[in-house]
Amino acid sequence: MPQRQHHYRQHPVWSAIIPLGRPIGVSAEAYADAVIRRQRACVRTRHTWRVLDRGLRCDEIREHAALMTRTYHAIAGRSGARVIVDTTKIPGEAALLPHLEGVTPYYVHLVRDPRATAHSWRQPKQYVYAMSSGKSTAYWHGFNVASQAITRRYPERSLFLRYEDFIADPAGTIDALLRLCGADPAANPMQGRMIELHTNHTVTGNPDRFRTGATVIRDRDNAWKTGLPGSAKLAAVTLSWPLSRRYGYRYGRTLLAGSRRAGAAAPQATKEQQGSGVKEETIGSGA
Repeated sequence: MPQRQHHYRQHPVWSAIIPLGRPIGVSAEAYADAVIRRQRACVRTRHTWRVLDRGLRCDEIREHAALMTRTYHAIAGRSGARVIVDTTKIPGEAALLPHLEGVTPYYVHLVRDPRATAHSWRQPKQYVYAMSSGKSTAYWHGFNVASQAITRRYPERSLFLRYEDFIADPAGTIDALLRLCGADPAANPMQGRMIELHTNHTVTGNPDRFRTGATVIRDRDNAWKTGLPGSAKLAAVTLSWPLSRRYGYRYGRTLLAGSRRAGAAAPQATKEQQGSGVKEETIGSGA
């Protein structure tokens, strides 16, 4: 732990951002614990609807919104970026974004076949604990329902995206995301299925985030078909219905082995946010 703290304190971006809002005399560890307690009390997934309906309803949530505001503006000031991609994946915090001064939120509701999601969660990883198919699908359902509530509230600034559609056409998908937040599609870094990855400043998550250099986006990712037991596939399909059908996943004879039916129509929900995905914020010129 001390080595990790030292690393962040030396980081050119996070060294100036992590101390934001920390009272004098309070240790970094104690302040982090306080912020986590506040998140759990005010902006967990189950709080999404309350945040949408009541906004800055109490001192705790106003304090959390103030910290989020300072953080986004500090990131923008430190990096010079107009668009910040936040992959926190907490719908309760995403619902709070419209209340942040100088921040215009855009939501990407990213979903994946629940069987593929279940397969990913079953694999032991250093950075996250493993889950059963039933538990991961329950999370899949909860995150997506909460995310849908947000994007229905802000349909003009939201985009629904299936993971399978992204890997089928990564360049076209990035074009759509750039247009969503008012950026020039000419800035699209995708060259067909190839992208040149540069250093990013994500604090935690999949170690793949450290990869740099030329990277090819695969056109399929079907390891779950052979790697996920039939009972686990059945649990994912059963627990994700009818939401999975609404998102265009049709199983039929492929219940245990197949993927989404080719050519299935995209859901007609004007665009939506994510249960396992991303929210994106544009820092206005006043930042």
